Amino acid sequence: MIKLTFAVRRLPQMSLAEFQRYWRENHGPLVRERAKALAIKRYVQVHRLDSAVNDAMRASREAADPYDGTAELWWESVEAMVAATSSPEGRKAGKELLDDERRFIDLRRSALWVGEEHEFVGS
Repeated sequence: MIKLTFAVRRLPQMSLAEFQRYWRENHGPLVRERAKALAIKRYVQVHRLDSAVNDAMRASREAADPYDGTAELWWESVEAMVAATSSPEGRKAGKELLDDERRFIDLRRSALWVGEEHEFVGS
């Protein structure tokens, strides 16, 4: 399995609550509806908590400003991801998702990459 991690920042005119609500209630269902066309095996949203704990942890490490969340998407392989996203159905689904992302994600201030997980602690 491979995973795409998308570290997202909201558009500047949106509050964190508005961003998270749109992402969860609008974009999440769009991804679910297009998962088959894109051969996505799993999709998870991780929403940043607006918490003093986050501020303290970031300050203790002199870390950069936080992302508002991450989206995690899994595929069987890079080849499966490329095949699905290159098909006519996959290209259409990908365009629809990108068009929606532009409504709430500051794409220029966000980051994404494809990688492999290496588990050290877990189930």
